Amino acid sequence: MRAIVVDSVRAVPAVREVADPVAPDGGVVVRVMATGMCRSDWHGWAGHDEDIVFPHVPGHELAGVVSEVGAGVGRWRVGDRVTVPFVCGCGRCEWCRAGDAQVCPEQEQPGFTYWGSFAERVALHAADHNLVALPGDVDFATAAGLGCRFATAYRALVGRARLRPGEWVTVVGAGGVGLSAVMIAHALGARVVAVDRNPEALAVAAGLGAQHTVVAGAVDVPAAVADLTGGGAHVSVDAVGSEQTCADAILSLRRRGRHVQVGLLPPVDGHPRVPMARAIGWELDLLGSHGMAAADYPEMLALIEQGTLRPDRLVERTIGLEEAARLLPVFDRATLAGITVVVPG
Repeated sequence: MRAIVVDSVRAVPAVREVADPVAPDGGVVVRVMATGMCRSDWHGWAGHDEDIVFPHVPGHELAGVVSEVGAGVGRWRVGDRVTVPFVCGCGRCEWCRAGDAQVCPEQEQPGFTYWGSFAERVALHAADHNLVALPGDVDFATAAGLGCRFATAYRALVGRARLRPGEWVTVVGAGGVGLSAVMIAHALGARVVAVDRNPEALAVAAGLGAQHTVVAGAVDVPAAVADLTGGGAHVSVDAVGSEQTCADAILSLRRRGRHVQVGLLPPVDGHPRVPMARAIGWELDLLGSHGMAAADYPEMLALIEQGTLRPDRLVERTIGLEEAARLLPVFDRATLAGITVVVPG
């Protein structure tokens, strides 16, 4: 099969012919119809993930068709339309049994712990526990963004922040995760302030329901949010993952607010600096959010089928493997206003 291969940290990605994957016991092989590219893929390429062994095939959010079924799989057949969370649980531990596969200590992640979906086919483990059936009216390009960005934003707001109607939400970063968070928060009846350095992305955020937009770098972000919201947001989301965006999101909260960290934070002088004095003095809740387990997908998919949520509106462009290989090394600097989807075929 054809796949994007990265030979070492920050090496130039190349499209090559590689061996086809084989369905593991309890797992399947999926023919990849569409796969998203996001900042997490860039972090892996840049060497920020210690689980990656090179040479490596990135790609972790995908949708496709089951093409091979391994021994012991009961729920899936060749031809089934599926997607999968980027965190695949073992299906056996106490966390998986409780429906919290996103924190499974033996988790597998396509594109990180083993070869991923920037390829024509990908192997997936513990299929009966991790795969999610795609409704017939959800196309593959739309579904490709669900496994990481959209589902992550959904759980960050619903499962972690416990967002309530009428609350103010500051979303820092208007890329795929951030725009998903804007759409979801608006649909849940919250009021949204979107923050980004890209005016085009902010225009998209406004079209998705953000009441206010703030251009990062042009103003003091926490002060601007405090002014717009009458004292600060109830909930903040850092959808980028940098020391500056994390601090801006936390400092944009009102007293006793809830911050959800979604963007991965690369180390800065050993560890990222977080404004903990504010967290202590104002009794802020600082929450991590790591994707969403397959068990939690039905509620989100029901809202998509009802038309309450429209992840299809977030797909900005579709590209092939060759263009994806060129884009990956510069993805952290790309001025995109939505989700980029890669079609391997």
